[in-house]
Amino acid sequence: MTHTARSPVLSALFGLTEADAEPPGAAEFIKERLYFATLRSKPKSTANTHYFCTDDEFVYENFYADFGPLNLAMLYRYCCKLNKKLKSFTLSRKRIVHYSSFDQRKRSNAAVLIGAYAVIYLKKTPEEAYRALVSGSNHSYLPFRDASFGKCTFNLSVLDCLLGIRKALQHGFFDFESFDVDEYEHYERVENGDLNWIVPGKLLAFSGPHPKSKMENGYPLHAPESYFPYFRQRGVVAVVRLNKKIYEAARFTDGGFRHWDLFFLDGSTPGEAITRRFLALCDATPGALAVHCKAGLGRTGTLIGCYLIKHYRFSAAEAVAWIRICRPGSVIGPQQHFLEEKQAWLWLLGDHQRSQGSKAAEDDDRVGQLMSRVQGLALNGAARPSLGEDRLREDDASERSPPTQGDKLRALKGRRPLRSAASAAVRLWAGADGGSASSPLKSSKSPAASASAAAKRIGRSASSSASGLSSRLAGSLGDVYGARAPPPLVAPRASASSLMPGRHLSLSVPVSLLAPPPSC
Repeated sequence: MTHTARSPVLSALFGLTEADAEPPGAAEFIKERLYFATLRSKPKSTANTHYFCTDDEFVYENFYADFGPLNLAMLYRYCCKLNKKLKSFTLSRKRIVHYSSFDQRKRSNAAVLIGAYAVIYLKKTPEEAYRALVSGSNHSYLPFRDASFGKCTFNLSVLDCLLGIRKALQHGFFDFESFDVDEYEHYERVENGDLNWIVPGKLLAFSGPHPKSKMENGYPLHAPESYFPYFRQRGVVAVVRLNKKIYEAARFTDGGFRHWDLFFLDGSTPGEAITRRFLALCDATPGALAVHCKAGLGRTGTLIGCYLIKHYRFSAAEAVAWIRICRPGSVIGPQQHFLEEKQAWLWLLGDHQRSQGSKAAEDDDRVGQLMSRVQGLALNGAARPSLGEDRLREDDASERSPPTQGDKLRALKGRRPLRSAASAAVRLWAGADGGSASSPLKSSKSPAASASAAAKRIGRSASSSASGLSSRLAGSLGDVYGARAPPPLVAPRASASSLMPGRHLSLSVPVSLLAPPPSC
């Protein structure tokens, strides 16, 4: 609903003057209370109307020409901000107007924020929220694009983002009553592991490990052993590598993790054999899988997108939207179209698997056992079975080749200012050979399950003190909560369109005996 003219009843109720009128064409989300508007100049709040803008508060960190959507932490902070305003006694009799400028990129990001708030807290459908956003004199919104360097060939709309958020909410992928924003912002930084949960309790996306923990061109590289404590605490039992061999797989298997290689070329799309194998491994693995390529964005996001489409019936656009909100920059170039093309096939696979029930589960277990035997042969030095056209030989992608898409994206992300979380200083270590580090990545909470006290934090984390990183490596993956162990990880809610009948995520995560982090 929009108001292009103020009614006499509204004027009498609020005692409004002409100066208090809401902006022409403002979208109404709560009757006579909450609005969204696009304005050319900054308005002054009046006795009856409170204006606020987040265009310069929540800023997307781009790779190339990409500009959004904003990540999950920013959405959380926006919702906290708006809830605080709506509950404020001093604003209780005022209309609240979230306004954005005519900068089309900022406007689209602002629209997703208030639209998502309407979906999460006002219980509107994505379509209802979007209709409000485009009603009246409001113009359409600039679609989001991928993080590739070149012409955009796939448009991700504001509505796609709202649909993806609603689908994730329905399946329990996030809950802002228990979301730990400090933890999200800590671990998504390159110096702290560069990792994000896409499907909490099942699929974690992260940047590819390196043989040695070191700083390279200002970018912190982490050895496999750096991740062990976090993985063990979070229920990660297996690692899937999609890029060429950089570290020895035995580094993970000796640590008690399964490890599988499903290589395909950087910037490309997986063949059917690789896609089926990845999905089978996910089904046959009772715990969580950590998936990586070079930067953990393109190939990683593509296969995780396949899982979302198959198991939870996300559309391709919904999957891309949700993955990018969790891990900005994911799914690039032709990978977007690949998910669109495979959407119907993946839906059929998922529908068939759910209809087969326990029989499908047994088939998945057999596939998982077979893959384990194949991996064992590879680790013992035997020839690995060829994947035909689905798997290019890793030797073809030599270290002397020009920088790949993953190299470029990881370098761009590495140039962002380093910082440590407010609740713990970044720990330094010198485990140069990747052996047992003195202070490796410790455990913390996942985005889907964290202490409710910490979830109430609204203020931004303190910015970085990265001076020590210039001379020593952040072995960091330093825990945002020090040595405190996390509470058990809560897996996504099972539903008719998600896990197979009779299948469960079995996560063995110790319950913390320590008090949760204090609230701010």
